[in-house]
Amino acid sequence: MRTKKDIIVLSLEQALALPFATQRMVHQGWRVIRLETPAEDGGGNPGDPNRYIGADLGYHDLHSYYIAPNIGKEAITINLKKKEGQELLLKLIKELEVDVFMCNTLPKRYKQLGIDFETLKQANPNIIWCGISAMGPDYPDRAGYDPALQALMGYTYLTGESDGKPVPSGIPIIDLKAGDEAFTQVILAMLDQKAGGKEIHISMAQCAASWLITALPQLEFVKNENELFTRSGNEHRSFIPCNVYPTKDGMVYLAIGNDSQWAKFSSHVGFEKLACESRRTNAGRMIEKENIYKEIGECTKEYSTKEFVDLCLKINLAVSPVNTTKDVASLDFVSKELIKTVLPSGKTVALFPSSVETDFLKENNNVLSFAPRLGEQNKIVFSEAGFSETDINEMAKNNVI
Repeated sequence: MRTKKDIIVLSLEQALALPFATQRMVHQGWRVIRLETPAEDGGGNPGDPNRYIGADLGYHDLHSYYIAPNIGKEAITINLKKKEGQELLLKLIKELEVDVFMCNTLPKRYKQLGIDFETLKQANPNIIWCGISAMGPDYPDRAGYDPALQALMGYTYLTGESDGKPVPSGIPIIDLKAGDEAFTQVILAMLDQKAGGKEIHISMAQCAASWLITALPQLEFVKNENELFTRSGNEHRSFIPCNVYPTKDGMVYLAIGNDSQWAKFSSHVGFEKLACESRRTNAGRMIEKENIYKEIGECTKEYSTKEFVDLCLKINLAVSPVNTTKDVASLDFVSKELIKTVLPSGKTVALFPSSVETDFLKENNNVLSFAPRLGEQNKIVFSEAGFSETDINEMAKNNVI
């Protein structure tokens, strides 16, 4: 039986959803080989479009937005529009004994490119096949980009100030949710261990819908549509008084989630004026919420952010400064877990933490190899599959790789 360090993932990937899924596989010590399209005459920028987004690192195919999701991976190119390329893919899967094939292209292209499950299992009957798309194979032409899907699935409608425009989340949460789901489903398929392989379809829209667990059920329980959730700014829709408040030098978020926490807060020295019988319960506070928000804000303005956070933490309330990205990077529990890599310039950079500590990352001191250039491992990978240097050069000459 192969160990997890023997697992090989071949991934026709671009953008973020799938690269994020396979990045999690890298953290497990799996071998992830990115598959991209080679350059063609007059064909524009080849491979993953994200290679060309963000700060220029001095190489045409390496820009900053591409780096983080792709550290620790290898990269090869195959022209799947050519019959020879599709045959090469099958040989590669067979010779390398690829365990998992993944893609995030339009479902209508699966058969056109020869990457559908039925075709690839000819090379490995036990292969796990996983495709991420906007809405699954029932919508083969539907393109999927995170902000558009956030709008489609109601996320944008629910986000922002109540009197402002709908806005998407500050991070691409549907991309990341779909990536996490792909990672999870591949793991489950491995645990199942049934012969005959496994075909997995990840719909980004369905993933997004599954997270509407506090919104969609309302349709069954509210008496009037005006009771349905809509944009509510920084306040919590159900628990009062969860909100953002000003301090002398910034902003804090105070989350009070039940009546006992409210009693503790409103009886503390300096906040007694907030307390009254009508506010004893969450239902009562809901009626008076605007006044409560205003009164708490008047109190918090008397404190620095640190003073107010320290005070609330002493009485075991959920409170936090409204941190910048730079602030987050300096948090002890974040900074010590940041995964590092070395830029082509020789500079070591700290990028992001894994969601959980893994043995593989621990063994490697949280350092992964730099994100690969387009086709960087072509010679290595195709040599492993039994091709000679002459064969590889000929395939490159004929634009098969």
